[in-house]
Amino acid sequence: MGRPALRKSDLNPDLDRYERRLRDQGFRYIAGADEAGRGALAGPLFAAAVILPEGFDLDGVADSKMLTRLQRERAYRRIRAGAVAVAVCRAMPGRIDHRGLHRSNMSLLRLALRRLEPEPDFVLTDGWPVRGVLFPHLAIRKGDAVTASVAAASIVAKEELYAMMDRYRRRFPQYGFDSNRGYGTRRHWDALVRLGPTPIHRRSFRGVADPKPLARDLAPEDNDAETLEALHASEVPEAVEPIRALQR
Repeated sequence: MGRPALRKSDLNPDLDRYERRLRDQGFRYIAGADEAGRGALAGPLFAAAVILPEGFDLDGVADSKMLTRLQRERAYRRIRAGAVAVAVCRAMPGRIDHRGLHRSNMSLLRLALRRLEPEPDFVLTDGWPVRGVLFPHLAIRKGDAVTASVAAASIVAKEELYAMMDRYRRRFPQYGFDSNRGYGTRRHWDALVRLGPTPIHRRSFRGVADPKPLARDLAPEDNDAETLEALHASEVPEAVEPIRALQR
């Protein structure tokens, strides 16, 4: 089931308001950071950090979960070509199993931000504050939907993840990685029950190491990767450490 194309009227017309207010306060290099693959049962976790130039054309840039594949690919190419800086890093399933999902996630976001050149003056992230970041930092609930730089980072992280899952699909065709991208759809779980986990499955996730059949009303096949990711993202806590000057 394909995702309907996002129309211009669906786009946030004020997506760069945080960045504009920060530039008004004297910050020049404003980075957004986000991850992709956090809730997946298989595959790596990716994090990306992006600094967009002032005046970057945001047409087609939005929360990556709201874009079709074609819209996301077009936006990815424009971001890669026009950004001041882009950094991407990943954690493989073995590392996630060993260190834990949240620790791996935070470590990746810190690493992506440290790899930016030039280094940022200010950092915006989606949901959680990233402890240990050495730059001024604001975590924003639904940051990928309301800030341009975080939306751009979400697009980059997702495209990098999906490209890798396409390669894994050729190695493990029975699991449907071309459509579920590692998330827990019915087809994916049924393949886990029938064939067992692959080397790229996250065995520390509940049920993955020893999968059991699910009731038919769980993990319906018509949930695509974006829908499942959106459901997982809804569990992110509200923003913390707000800066009042930015929230007005």
